[in-house]
Amino acid sequence: MAETLLLFNIAKSVLGKLGSLALKEFFLAWGLESDLEKIKDNLEVINSVLLDAEKQRSQNPWIEVRLRNLKEDLYDIEDVVGEFECEALRRKVVKSGNNTRKVRRFFSSSNPLAFRFRMGRKLNKIRKRVDEIATLKTQFGLTGQSFDRDIIHGEREMTHSFVDASNVIGREQDTDNIIETLLQSVDGENVSIIPIVGIGGIGKTALAKLVYNDQRVISHFGVKLWVCVSQVFELDKVLIKILNSASPDQRYMDLDMDQLQNELREALEGRKYLLILDDVWCEDPKKWNDLKTLLTGGANGSKIVVTTRSNRVAEIMGTVSAYNLSVLPDQDCLSLFFKCAFKGQQEKQNPKLTRIGEEIVRKCKGVPLAVITLGSQLYCETDERRWEYIKDNEIWKSEQKGNDILPALRLSYEHLPSYLKRCFAYCSIFPKDYEFDDIELVYFWMANGFLQSSNDNEDLEDVGLRYFKELCSRCFFQDLFEYPGRVNCKMHDLIHDLALSISQNGCSMVVTNTQQIPKSVRHISFPYPKSLVDQDLPTSLQIQHNVRTISFLNKGKEGISSKRFIKTCCLRSPYLRVLDLAFSKFEVLPRRIGDLKQLKYLSLGGNRLIRRLPNSICKLQSLQVLLLVGCWSLEELPKDMKYMINLRWLWIITKQKNLPTGGIGCLKSLQFLYISLCNNLECLFEDMQGLKKLRRLVISSCRRLISLPQSIKCLTALDTLCIVGCENLDLTMGKEKKINT
Repeated sequence: MAETLLLFNIAKSVLGKLGSLALKEFFLAWGLESDLEKIKDNLEVINSVLLDAEKQRSQNPWIEVRLRNLKEDLYDIEDVVGEFECEALRRKVVKSGNNTRKVRRFFSSSNPLAFRFRMGRKLNKIRKRVDEIATLKTQFGLTGQSFDRDIIHGEREMTHSFVDASNVIGREQDTDNIIETLLQSVDGENVSIIPIVGIGGIGKTALAKLVYNDQRVISHFGVKLWVCVSQVFELDKVLIKILNSASPDQRYMDLDMDQLQNELREALEGRKYLLILDDVWCEDPKKWNDLKTLLTGGANGSKIVVTTRSNRVAEIMGTVSAYNLSVLPDQDCLSLFFKCAFKGQQEKQNPKLTRIGEEIVRKCKGVPLAVITLGSQLYCETDERRWEYIKDNEIWKSEQKGNDILPALRLSYEHLPSYLKRCFAYCSIFPKDYEFDDIELVYFWMANGFLQSSNDNEDLEDVGLRYFKELCSRCFFQDLFEYPGRVNCKMHDLIHDLALSISQNGCSMVVTNTQQIPKSVRHISFPYPKSLVDQDLPTSLQIQHNVRTISFLNKGKEGISSKRFIKTCCLRSPYLRVLDLAFSKFEVLPRRIGDLKQLKYLSLGGNRLIRRLPNSICKLQSLQVLLLVGCWSLEELPKDMKYMINLRWLWIITKQKNLPTGGIGCLKSLQFLYISLCNNLECLFEDMQGLKKLRRLVISSCRRLISLPQSIKCLTALDTLCIVGCENLDLTMGKEKKINT
């Protein structure tokens, strides 16, 4: 299902791009509108039958092949669309150039008729491929279904309130903390709600069961109710579940809503109750308020405990701060593991199995369900080879049952809104324990076309930050650390493994033992590039021409030094969107960098050797991000930066004394500008008023900077001006802007 979900989201993204007004006008001008419409029509057909195709693929291998081909076709369509977008931007720059002849010469391109002929052939070829796949509907009698409505089929089993306390390890303190809250009286509240939040498999339901069955709770509340809400939050069904828990001998299926609410009020009236609402997903405030209104008839001191994977649910439902359930300590995990594998005894007789078990448990990163899943698979198993197999393979490769960790976490993914699924899968390019920040991730998503705005007035940055916050609220990201203007976070190892299992062959991390990069891979990262610093990639690892992301995301601050790698691997990928050469070690960037027309993200951060950038870099009209932070040796910025009309985030360092007018000040799309460690810089560009969309300006450690241009007062979109370590700077510029120093 995960692969089909990705197909659906890619197709949806392609349709969005094909339907854009700018692209329609461009295709019309080139006489290619008929091909465009035919592709769109057939993509609509394919999208409508994807769910039915998913159901039949296991019985029909031909459908499996067609769906696999569809993914490549959709990527190819996006690449062709990207070429048209690049050509449109190039023409925009040429048209707006002051010296048109000079600009045309700088942006020399192939003959327009040849371009139209070449792109026409590409479109026609793609149309035929899509036409063939569209025949799936008639060939196999597939029916159209709403993907968004029917997508979630992996609903977890209904939970119950019974628990054998001896089987729950390491939650004693958590139990006491929750019970203490339940026994406290709250002035002015008839019923208070305590949310328990955490990722799938962390033990929320087990903790709720311990609380529910504790003698202190039993003696304090007159009535106890347990309801597994799960994904379908329909008021009448939830009321029936509550009433069934209150009166197991009666049935309420035939009652209408008015009768149900009367029965509920009668069941709760004057009684101090505890209600557990387990596994809540619904994030609709209205639905919860409708239910809460009907739950206020009990005696004062009544309590509701909600377990959920969503911080958003906790915010909506909770009347007290959410209880964020942390991972299980290592020693408790080890005890739980051996209890599952050997009933807690036999491991003492085999020290080698104990050692292997400790390594397996470390991989589970404190998630009890992962510990139980792997421990149970080794139940009464004494063959060391089997233990080694489990240790050396990803948890996802082991046999999974319906209540194991993989289905539990995949359910979290399937419950995501469609627009978040592709964004989450892309996060598999990060190495485990990598700390990424929100702005970095948003621009990675943006470069790959994952962000879609339904409002023309909403910046894609804001769309991306909203996506980021949604994934945080659903516990896909953790260890959040906020600092001025940015947020750092990580992914739990098991969530990272989930992303890997979903992205499948679309993303690849090249490590020491990587044998080959599959042709289907579009996004590549080198998390541990030490072995590549002084040598070229082996032939078997040569990067394919259709790759979109190449990134040296690493914590060791060791990047590539091979110039040949840049020339033979990066520059032969015409559809590259993201090129992150963090901590690279070369002095000159090849002139052919200007050939990467679809490049949107370029980072040379941490390259201490690079002295100059070729002026051809200014031909990258699609470029949205250029990061030069930490490039200590960079002597000057390219002279034609004004042509980089799509730049939105620029981080510069230079040895220049001044930044000339007619350069950065012409970048009307720029939103984030960071100027740091420019030790010779005395003055900024005077035409700063041209930065109509600039929302954040950060100037740090520019010790010779004397003054800011008066035009800075014209930056109406600016909401953050941060100046640090500029001791000679005169800040007497009026009160129009707040300056944080």
